[in-house]
Amino acid sequence: MKQGKLKARGRLGPGAMYHMMMLPGILFLLVFSYVPMVGIITAFQDYIPAKGMFGSEFVGLKHFTYMFKLPDIAQVVSNTLVIAIGKILLGTMMAIIFSVLLNEIRVKYVKKSVQTIVYLPHFLSWVVLASVVVNMFSLDGIVNQMLAFFGLENINFLGSNTWFQPLIIGTDVWKEFGYSSIVYLAAITSIDPGLYEAAGMDGASWWRKVWHITLPGMLPIILLMGVMSLTNILSAGFDQVYNLYNPVVYESGDILDTYVYRIGLVGRQYSFGTAVGLFKSVIGIVLLLSANQLAKKYTDRKIF
Repeated sequence: MKQGKLKARGRLGPGAMYHMMMLPGILFLLVFSYVPMVGIITAFQDYIPAKGMFGSEFVGLKHFTYMFKLPDIAQVVSNTLVIAIGKILLGTMMAIIFSVLLNEIRVKYVKKSVQTIVYLPHFLSWVVLASVVVNMFSLDGIVNQMLAFFGLENINFLGSNTWFQPLIIGTDVWKEFGYSSIVYLAAITSIDPGLYEAAGMDGASWWRKVWHITLPGMLPIILLMGVMSLTNILSAGFDQVYNLYNPVVYESGDILDTYVYRIGLVGRQYSFGTAVGLFKSVIGIVLLLSANQLAKKYTDRKIF
């Protein structure tokens, strides 16, 4: 019996079992990621659900032309870029600072406790965290109570076009910087300890060691992560914005993802919503290919 199984495995090849293990993942990817892409054709149609994709009228680039003529599309793209770039820059900076400081903690259980507390928000969805943010930053929340304690005026963070974008960027950084620091902590641990010992014998201060040893040692990873984050520059976070914004802050809070949702699904302009989504995807692919080449050029690493 065992000999029969061994012969069967020999006929399939040495890696057959591993390839079979990939099959569920490949099927999942095909069914839920590639098959729905057929719906892209509706961006070039006046799609009517009753007629379906094969019965709706083909209109070419009509919806793309309409999209670029809309007065608020420039504001939506601007909001998306400001929020996404703010998240990338501030999130990367906070993750680097946190990883450098965390690496200095020598008491193991304190280090583990800090890591657990800081990583925790990453594992919670924005549906849960949005209620926390609303309670904290509402007019009678703890933040405004603290402002009142110091004699300052209350701020309507969730209803102000001035404060909404900083609120979105700040709360996203709070949620993600701990988890993002894992990569940078790994980069720090790969630095040769002998360099720190040599610098200490030369009388270098903690800051000099960080500036001349730690940060240069992290630089390839920082560049790689920074370049790769360019691919998300048009993904400002649908879950977060959708759960926090309201019609009062559409001017500063509406991003491409929420705009597609409002126009395409709520407004039932399916073809137009698909056209906006397709435009975002094409820009994302161009940025992905560019980031891949930049990563290869400056860090000698790339995705594919």
